[in-house]
Amino acid sequence: MPVKALVITGPTASGKTSAAIELAHKFNGEVISADSMQIYKYMDIGTAKPNIKEMDGIPHYMLDVVFPWEEYSVAQYAETAPRCIRETAQRGKLPIITGGTGMYINTLVENIQYSASVDLDAEEIAELESYARETGAEALHDILRKEDPEAAEQIHFNNIKRVIRAVGLKRKTGMTLAERNRASKATAPEIECTVYALEMDRDILYERINRRVDQMLQNGLEEEVRHVIKMCENAYTHGETQQKSLSKTALQAIGYKEMIGWFCGEHDFATAVERIKQGTRNYAKRQITWFRKPAWVNWIGLEDLGCIKKPEG
Repeated sequence: MPVKALVITGPTASGKTSAAIELAHKFNGEVISADSMQIYKYMDIGTAKPNIKEMDGIPHYMLDVVFPWEEYSVAQYAETAPRCIRETAQRGKLPIITGGTGMYINTLVENIQYSASVDLDAEEIAELESYARETGAEALHDILRKEDPEAAEQIHFNNIKRVIRAVGLKRKTGMTLAERNRASKATAPEIECTVYALEMDRDILYERINRRVDQMLQNGLEEEVRHVIKMCENAYTHGETQQKSLSKTALQAIGYKEMIGWFCGEHDFATAVERIKQGTRNYAKRQITWFRKPAWVNWIGLEDLGCIKKPEG
């Protein structure tokens, strides 16, 4: 019998964290994060990671999993998060999954089994990396488009690592992304999710985003970014990593690359702040578009939280 879980998602700054904590108190639940940036240790302010006070006594999982210089993928999440969810249910608690990373949530709801354990040919990966360097990311993406058009639609050409892996998986398994997903869905799901997305007026959401960025800066975002950079440099010096800065996936966190650009003299502080706000608003818009597509998403307002019922089973 599959584990019953509740999912609270939606765009950034829509109030997901507080809503999940409120429901956890109501339904005797614990929270499992579905946020691809809160995965990172020490990246707290810029990712709006809940602190101890905000958690209000509710245990949270899938936070602070890896260091900022480490890569982290949806395949790793798909392997670890379900275990967290099952263990939560075994303790007699309702798993409440919250976050705005669509691929993480899609993995859980659709029971997608990523081929994380498939070892790709190192020589072929090196050849594809060399091809990307010599001809550009878009030329590499064209290879994927020819071999697996659906995967190409879902993976941006600038995400070279994912493009290479998608090409490698197609060649290694002989299956397209769609075929691999169909095969994974044939497996009986271990988790059954009821999904709610928080909805609010776009102007109100954007104003919440702007205020939150201002609050992040007041709370010490600049100092946090400098500290994380220093940690990465120290890890490099001590041989813990082969790069001196944040990993490519960690740098996707809005706020960090903009602050680093300011530190490096690429733009001034005011420009960095405006780019953080604009980048966050753009991200929220993309999240809304993404979560409008699946039929399994139920849209509600914060005022409707009281209408949510505990999943039975």
